Amino acid sequence: MEQTIKEKGHPKGLWVLFGTEMWERFNFYGMRAILTLFLVNSLMMKEKDASIVYGGFLGLCYLTPMLGGFVADRFFGNRNCIILGGLMMAVGQFFLFFSASIFGTNIGLATTLTWIALGIIIFGNGFFKPNISSMVGSLYPKQEKSKLDSAFTIFYMGINLGAFLGQLICPIIGDVKDAGGIRDIHAFKWGFLAAGIAMLIGTAVFYFLKNKYVVTPEGRPLGGLPSKNEAADFEEGEAQKAVFSTKALIGACIGFVVMGILIHFVFGQNWIYTLIYSSGISLAGLIISDSSLTKVERERIYVIYIIAFFVIFFWAAFEQAGSSLTFIADNQTDRNFFGWNMPPSMVQIFNGLFVVAFAVPFSMLWDKLRAKGREPISPMKQAFGLALIAISYFIIAHNVKDLGNNGLLAIKWLILLYLIQTCAELCLSPIGLSLVGKLAPKRFSSLLYGVFFLSNASGYALAGTLGSIMPATGDKFNKAKELGIDLQAVLDKTITPTVEQLTILAENQISPTNPSFAGFEIHNLFQFFMVFVILTGLAAIILFLLTPVLKKLMHGVK
Repeated sequence: MEQTIKEKGHPKGLWVLFGTEMWERFNFYGMRAILTLFLVNSLMMKEKDASIVYGGFLGLCYLTPMLGGFVADRFFGNRNCIILGGLMMAVGQFFLFFSASIFGTNIGLATTLTWIALGIIIFGNGFFKPNISSMVGSLYPKQEKSKLDSAFTIFYMGINLGAFLGQLICPIIGDVKDAGGIRDIHAFKWGFLAAGIAMLIGTAVFYFLKNKYVVTPEGRPLGGLPSKNEAADFEEGEAQKAVFSTKALIGACIGFVVMGILIHFVFGQNWIYTLIYSSGISLAGLIISDSSLTKVERERIYVIYIIAFFVIFFWAAFEQAGSSLTFIADNQTDRNFFGWNMPPSMVQIFNGLFVVAFAVPFSMLWDKLRAKGREPISPMKQAFGLALIAISYFIIAHNVKDLGNNGLLAIKWLILLYLIQTCAELCLSPIGLSLVGKLAPKRFSSLLYGVFFLSNASGYALAGTLGSIMPATGDKFNKAKELGIDLQAVLDKTITPTVEQLTILAENQISPTNPSFAGFEIHNLFQFFMVFVILTGLAAIILFLLTPVLKKLMHGVK
């Protein structure tokens, strides 16, 4: 007998997916909050290298959804992939726990366990991420697709409630300093353990509630094996299977290799970043070559691709939270918060807190504007998001301009940055997820979410590259002074350091040269932050100007 799950507002299945995603994000963001600090303080990695590893890890986490979406659409189905991915991520966190438990006695084995752990988490996230997102849109009947912006904003609140809890609990127990400011490097393991337990809870929530609540509007289970899909799941006249010719598949492979060679050897990207960028381009080309696509479907997919390109610049700026902004919070910020010295890895908690506070108001705002016929179309909302993140970095740039080498940034400015970036995120990220749900042909749903997440992956890879150009912060100048070296004079090239001094600087993870980007030398934090102002500001202006064209290509979808 069919059951009805439609409530006055949103179906109950949304809240099951909300809860599942909440615990998964606790796991992911809790680990993310302490990861770079663990790499630097326990595995003795340089900050620059930790930023590259961080960007590569996040990028690969959002590259593998391409694989997870393909496997779900063709073989396992959404449900099985979500459970598999959840269990893999939990196992990965437990490997990090073991790594953080033994690094003091065997740093080589600890490092190896860390690489294994990150690899397992990368593939687990790939199976989990696109499949849970694609199920949200399927909860609603065709006539209620206009509610998807609100639904994804609520779903996004679940993501960030989990992020808030993870960024609260994991740093409290995993990033511990004593009264003298000395970090307990053995505490990281407890943060990773908490993340693993959270992932097990999230997987259990989905496993036990999926059959009752995660169903179609007619009451049929969602996300089962692809072989059991029914024609009723597709719109009238819509093809139910993708049709990729042998020629298209060969062309995608050749494109992947050519783009990889170009990106690696011409643009000088490492192999992981090369894999991320070339995969996104070749997969996008493969999908659009499908001979079953109608003109309207193809043009709607073009809109997804264009939006995905601009999303890259958003995440490149936003994801400084786990690398450069965490290092700045650790090294050059007065973290006194109402008399409490907040752990540096916890400062980014304000993003999750603000999303939880503002997700529902933003959802209500879109509903109210829609009722009045004044709701901006999705690309316009995303242009607003890019503009806001440019403003956030413009404010922080001017507040670090006069700090010098020893001044401390007041924590209120980082809090304000996260507040503005939260508003930017709510204009861009859930709206992007919703847009894919509304524009993607059903047979490409999970795969196109994989493509969309590839734009996130590219953004995270770019975030790692940009995070690595952060100039020396106050702690580096102070440490160099203790070692008898005038770091400012070395960076200004007014003195030439001796071989012995260069060795001492290298041993203390201090670079004797300023980083550079696009041929420009970055001398201070002001110039560093202005890079993000320019990148996201230009992206916002261009996307705003493209909005009328995108509106036509969307063919009535708002």
